[in-house]
Amino acid sequence: MSTQEIAEVVMELPEKDRLDLARRIIASIVVERELSASVAESVQGIEDVITGKVRGLSEAEFREALG
Repeated sequence: MSTQEIAEVVMELPEKDRLDLARRIIASIVVERELSASVAESVQGIEDVITGKVRGLSEAEFREALG
């Protein structure tokens, strides 16, 4: 099975299963500890936005935050 075929199958999974798979893939990649922690924190932030735990910024709010 090609990477493209795997990706297509994965995208058909429910959101919760895709998030779990993303966590497992990231955890399986051996990277510098500090970078690994940053990636894990980023994934958690994405999950928080997707699940509605936190509200993401609108484009206008994002541009304003950039200064």
